[in-house]
Amino acid sequence: MSTHSTFVWHELMTTDPVAATAFYTAVIGWKAQDSGMSEVPYTILSVGETPIGGLMELPIDARANGARPGWIGYIGVDDVDACAMRIKDAGGKQHRAPADIPGVGRFAVVADPQGAAFVLFKAASDEMPAPPPMGTPGTIGWNELQATDRDSAFAFYADIFGWTKGEAVDMGQMGIYQLFKTGGESAVGGMMNRMPMLPMPFWAYYISVEEINAAIGRVTAHGGQIVNGPHQVPGGSWIAHGLDPQGAMFALVGPGQVEG
Repeated sequence: MSTHSTFVWHELMTTDPVAATAFYTAVIGWKAQDSGMSEVPYTILSVGETPIGGLMELPIDARANGARPGWIGYIGVDDVDACAMRIKDAGGKQHRAPADIPGVGRFAVVADPQGAAFVLFKAASDEMPAPPPMGTPGTIGWNELQATDRDSAFAFYADIFGWTKGEAVDMGQMGIYQLFKTGGESAVGGMMNRMPMLPMPFWAYYISVEEINAAIGRVTAHGGQIVNGPHQVPGGSWIAHGLDPQGAMFALVGPGQVEG
């Protein structure tokens, strides 16, 4: 299965890995397992037996430089070093130079020209497990870029990764919401101009849940906050944005109907 230019992994950097693991396993139902890497403790998050993401402590030096807990997405590439150089040449940044994770793969932490960060990744093995079908509870059901300028952001990702446009949804005063595809027939995310109150561009990731209201109830019961929603979106799904107990933003997407 080709993973080139697609989102292959999602990772949480947090100030309290133990508490964050307890929160997400309770709210989402993920299975959490220690990776066995001794140098840097790392928790693998799985849907059933299929790993879909990970969780680790936000390094002290990163916190000292102002980094806050948050999620980041990994995009699969054929050559991490070459892609990182292309991104720099296109006006992006390299936050962490290409490096190997022994037995796992090679990665680099980069940002697009507007500042939204993501990770480039090339697995050490071509035998990547097939992900669960999109929309399966616990999977990342949507990848959303809040950009300073949607059009130039899309042009960047189209040039670097070959992404293509899907439907363009007119959201009135909020502008155009541009769906995008990463090689398949269906859109896997959207791009929009960020709201003025948001300090900088960023990627947001929507976790699929079995029913939005039940998931919201678990968020608040386990110390998280819902800061926006639930709202129904085109296609019929419902979404909500939240903060976990350590302050990392996440989003939920799933079926459900809000009464009243």
